[in-house]
Amino acid sequence: MSRDFSMKIISLALIVIGVGLAVWGYQLSGSVGSQVTQAVTGSDTDRVMIYYILGAASFVVGLYLFTKK
Repeated sequence: MSRDFSMKIISLALIVIGVGLAVWGYQLSGSVGSQVTQAVTGSDTDRVMIYYILGAASFVVGLYLFTKK
């Protein structure tokens, strides 16, 4: 297996993981506890924000590695 091929597989895995984390964070934002916190404080919970940030970072790194030559 060549280095480029294995890097493409890793980058695709990071992209999928990033999207999965973002979707998981979105689903958590709809939970009752998160909605109560959002109503009281006006912002998402820390847990939801962590999923959003990790998902975005994983997606961006995966996309960069995928397009890098």
